[in-house]
Amino acid sequence: MHHTVVFKPTPIEPEDTIQYPNALITALNRKNKWVDSVFKRLTPDERITQLMMIEVFSNQGPKHEQDVLNLIRRYKVGGIVLFQGGPVRQAKLTNKLQAASKVPLLIGMDAENGIGMRMDSAMQYPLPMLLGAINNDSLIYRMGAEMAYEFKRLGMHLNFAPVVDVNNNPQNPIISYRSFGENKEDVSSKSLAQMLGMQDNGIIATAKHFPGHGDTDVDSHYDLPVIPYGRDRLDSLELYPFRHLIQSGVGGMMVGHIHMPKLDSTANLPASLSKPIVTGLLRKELDFAGLIFTDAMVMKGVTKYFKPGEAEVMALEAGNDVLERLVSVPKALAAIKKAIREGRLSQKEIDRRCKKVLAAKHWVGLNHYQPVPLDSLYQDLHKSRAHETLRRLAEGSLTLLKNKKHQIPVENRKRRSIASLAVGASSTTVFQKRIKNHLTVKEFFLPRKSNVKYIKKLRKELLKYDLILLSIYGPSIRPSNSLGLGPEERALINELSRKKRSVVVLFDNAYILDHFPDIHQATSILVGYQQLPAIQAAAASLVVGNLEPAGKLPVTVNKHFRYGDGL
Repeated sequence: MHHTVVFKPTPIEPEDTIQYPNALITALNRKNKWVDSVFKRLTPDERITQLMMIEVFSNQGPKHEQDVLNLIRRYKVGGIVLFQGGPVRQAKLTNKLQAASKVPLLIGMDAENGIGMRMDSAMQYPLPMLLGAINNDSLIYRMGAEMAYEFKRLGMHLNFAPVVDVNNNPQNPIISYRSFGENKEDVSSKSLAQMLGMQDNGIIATAKHFPGHGDTDVDSHYDLPVIPYGRDRLDSLELYPFRHLIQSGVGGMMVGHIHMPKLDSTANLPASLSKPIVTGLLRKELDFAGLIFTDAMVMKGVTKYFKPGEAEVMALEAGNDVLERLVSVPKALAAIKKAIREGRLSQKEIDRRCKKVLAAKHWVGLNHYQPVPLDSLYQDLHKSRAHETLRRLAEGSLTLLKNKKHQIPVENRKRRSIASLAVGASSTTVFQKRIKNHLTVKEFFLPRKSNVKYIKKLRKELLKYDLILLSIYGPSIRPSNSLGLGPEERALINELSRKKRSVVVLFDNAYILDHFPDIHQATSILVGYQQLPAIQAAAASLVVGNLEPAGKLPVTVNKHFRYGDGL
């Protein structure tokens, strides 16, 4: 095991928010004049709705905007979770919603790799699987700090990240590349670095999906995953990174919609609605005193078995502080009020949680609320410092799994012909373009859904070349769980790997190597994890010898490609 010490670079902006590990946790539970004065102005209903965060899209037009404004004006919800849109549109909407709110709104976003995950024209940082390959945690701290800067610039306060699930199930359809890897020590140290980068710069981080969503092959957006393990196994693996982050002062915790019958045998009950898990395990046993969030209440992992209203009551009974992305605010409010009247929930508990939410608002500076300044917003979100961080992350992650006969660095040689084939692309890619600056190559493309005739002709052409640079791309800028290639396309890649001198560069999820039974026979194999332009540029530099490989595989793919591999 290699451990990297997290060296804290000087914060991006001087901040007085955190001086010691548990400062945020202490602040959430301490008496506070501003909190008390705001709390006194709230009706009992408004103390309940302070515990709700509703979803908001800045790209869904005026009707959606009006619906959200109505919920904020009428029900005084505590916060919002922002989804798709663009930075300027979002900033304008944020200012409008804040202006309509009785208490300043706590604004969150699910931005595991920065705001570019949710909006156009913003920085796209890498996802955790790529970060898991990097041997330098201070780079990941730096990315956390960049993410915090972008959040603050857009008037946001809370990131639903890092993902601290240990992804030890290659068939996982939903965590996969969103996890730092399959090794609990790596997941702990890397998620800690990202968390500190955010919280040292005034943004609340939220570890998820408690108690661990890594070992399942079901996506909780569509159904309820069942995790059959008991405490021994959870203690030795899944809970390890959560415990580590709790001890280091993480401010938020998101509980997943995953059923754990060994911890709570109630039929079809997700962890998010389970008192033994939320109160018993998380709050009491692991001693977590930060904010506890449910995962989105609109997900099928909840709604398939529990009605809107009843689900929210159960979530509060279980011990959650904040209900996120509700199906219906009015239904939830009515059901919670009824549960208080019937003694299932106590107003005292609601009040305690309400004060905690208000304390979080104070910690992020909402006691001095300022609208988001719109001028030079785009430039501020694209600083050269951010691009430099991205370049260093890309270069540090490249993982060379194989390099027979020192094929890399590739040089021009007399009487050697080189073909550059982009799989999953139909025009010159960034990687191909950069390669062309150094090597004389002929470019070829194998788009998804190519017809058999085209593939036959391409095969005949390619077999004439001495060396093939084979770059593989998934269907989108995010990694995928499947390349979407047909059997003929896959057969061609396998054949070229077997028969030819070949340099294979994968710009997608490392697990995809398993889709090609013969790819391990390629002369050289380089994994880039994602097709971000910065990663393609770094891979080209490495292939021509201007960069040394430094990454290690964060997961085991199969018997040929194991955790920790990397030359």
